[in-house]
Amino acid sequence: MSRLTTVTAALVGLLALSLPAIAAEEVDEEALALARQALAPDRAAREFALTAIARRGKPDMAAALIQLLRFIAEDKAVQQTLEHITKASPGEDWHDWMLWQQAHPEIVPFAGFDAFKADALAIVDESFRLFLQPGVAHEIRLEEVTWGGVVKDGIPALVNPALIAPLQATYLTPEEPVFGVEINGDARAYPLRIMDWHEMFNDVIGGVPVALAYCTLCGSGILYETDVEGQPEPFVFGSSGFLYRSNKLMYDQITHSLWNQFSGRPVVGPLTGSGIELKVRPVAITTWQDWVKRHPDTRVLSLETGYAATIGRGGPTAAISRART
Repeated sequence: MSRLTTVTAALVGLLALSLPAIAAEEVDEEALALARQALAPDRAAREFALTAIARRGKPDMAAALIQLLRFIAEDKAVQQTLEHITKASPGEDWHDWMLWQQAHPEIVPFAGFDAFKADALAIVDESFRLFLQPGVAHEIRLEEVTWGGVVKDGIPALVNPALIAPLQATYLTPEEPVFGVEINGDARAYPLRIMDWHEMFNDVIGGVPVALAYCTLCGSGILYETDVEGQPEPFVFGSSGFLYRSNKLMYDQITHSLWNQFSGRPVVGPLTGSGIELKVRPVAITTWQDWVKRHPDTRVLSLETGYAATIGRGGPTAAISRART
C-alpha cells in the first residue's frame, strides 16, 4: 500500500469525529464538515463536498483545499474548486497555491480551520497534535504551516553529543566544513557532515546552554542561548516536522511550542505572545584545518552519535525519515 493510500484511507475516520471542544458559535460547522468530507478517499464523497464548497462560493475554504492538494494532488476537481471560490489561477500544483496563499493574507480561513488542520496532519503523525490543536495560540498564519515530509523528530536533534580530541577525528579531511563555536575558552567543532543528518544540536559550551539551528538548504546555522530568564530550565529543541515559508519550525520539549528557527521566537503554542526571543551567539563556518589551527584544544563531534546515518557523508535528511518510520 502506498503512503498516499494509507494517508487517504485513514482520513475516512475524520468524518465521524465530533466537533472540537471549543464554543460552538466560534466554529463554522458547515465549513468544517465539508472540509473533512473533502478529504475522503472515496471520490464520490469528495466530489459531493467539492460541489457543495463551490456552491457555497466563499474563499474562506481555500486554505482547507490547499491542504487537500498536499495529499491528493492528482484530483483536478480540487484545483477547479479552488479557482472557482478564489477567482484565481496561480498554477497547477500545491506549491503554486501556497505562494498564492502567502501573498493573500486578507483571505482568512473559516472558523474551525485549526481543528481541521490538526486532524488532517495527525493522519501523517499523531504526535503533531502536540503542536496543533483547536484554539491554539499563534502569531503566524496556521495555513502557512506546512508538513515538511518527515514525522516529529524524523530528523533527530543531537542532545549533549559525544566529543573527541582532534587527533581522534580521523574521519575528517582538512578541507571539510565545520561549525566552530567558542564560549568562555571552550572551543567545539560540529562538522556539517554530521549536522546534515541532524540539523540541530543542544549542548553546553563554556557553561552556557546553547542550541544550533541549521538550515541545510542555505548552508547556514544560527546559535541560540537556551537559558531564558523566568524559565525553570534551559530549553531543549527538536525538529517538529513542519515548515513555515520553507524554514524549519523547531519545538521546545517543555511546552511543545513551535518556534521560528530564523528569529528564535515562539510562534505557535503556549509560549506565543510571551515576548521570548532567544539570544544569538556567534558561530563560524570554516574548514576543519583552519579551525583546529586557531583552536588546537578544540573538541569535535564523535561519529558515535547513536544514529547510523551519521556515518554517511552529505546524505539527504530524508533518509532518516525512511529509516525511523
